[in-house]
Amino acid sequence: MAPILLNCLGNDPIKQQVQVKNPYLDTMEEDILYHFSLSTKTHNLPEMFGEIKFVCVGGSANRMKAFAQFIHQELELPGSAEQISDICEGTDRYCMYKVGPVLSISHGMGVPSISIMMHELIKLLHHAQCKDVVLFRLGTSGGVGLTPGTVVVTDRAVDYAFRPHFEQVVLGKVITRSTELDEGVAAELLQCSAELQNFPTVIGNTMCTHDFYEGQGRLDGALCSFSPEDKLEYLRKAYEAGVRNIEMESTVFAAMSRVCGVKAAVVCVTLLNRFEGDQITSAHDVLVEYQQRPQVLVSHFIKKRLGLVV
Repeated sequence: MAPILLNCLGNDPIKQQVQVKNPYLDTMEEDILYHFSLSTKTHNLPEMFGEIKFVCVGGSANRMKAFAQFIHQELELPGSAEQISDICEGTDRYCMYKVGPVLSISHGMGVPSISIMMHELIKLLHHAQCKDVVLFRLGTSGGVGLTPGTVVVTDRAVDYAFRPHFEQVVLGKVITRSTELDEGVAAELLQCSAELQNFPTVIGNTMCTHDFYEGQGRLDGALCSFSPEDKLEYLRKAYEAGVRNIEMESTVFAAMSRVCGVKAAVVCVTLLNRFEGDQITSAHDVLVEYQQRPQVLVSHFIKKRLGLVV
């Protein structure tokens, strides 16, 4: 069956408020954001979240708590960063921390997990009447032809065949959505990196896969149906197609952000060069510093937008 192409442009500058693309939400007396342990009836979402301008999401709960504490210090907000509480403490699916105009949320690993989070996040921002929101995915990735520690700002999220779209099966039909990200936000991030001069940053395509091992051409999984030569040939094709890193969430993140009118960026650090191996061998302290690089870059972006740095 041929896929149905939905070419929805979500970055229309006229539509500043976060859009939901579901007419049935308006008919609901209550919208329960089950995996956030929030609801339109039990919580005053505009009061709680109306000031949000930046949302930063990442796979690890611990990493997103650390980011919330980091951005609290960077924005020089009153109170102790150590006392920031998890808004989603009523569930163990995701964590959420609000720090002034910044929301920090974990999304777990892989497309299904981040997809659930994105549905509820977009509804949350819509119910809270948030406007001019910028959404970031902060993460780690495998580099393709890059030195470990390089930060990749995604131009387009691509699938296993290097196509810039995300396929979702809906009622037995394949729906295809564009995965291009906001060029202006990407350019701003690259400028922020030039100002920081702390680590290399590039703009490139990010390939999103459905698993960590076979889907990414690794030779070290429990299953392996290909040769080292097959792997290198595939990675060379990916590099020629503009792919500079590989992870597991970017396509659905980009597609949903675009459809719902939210400017978004994917900012991931590379932990290794996949041309040189499959296993991460850097020392723990080196990896910790690498993982902080997307946070440092996005923090600088946020502070510039807020007028806290020139």
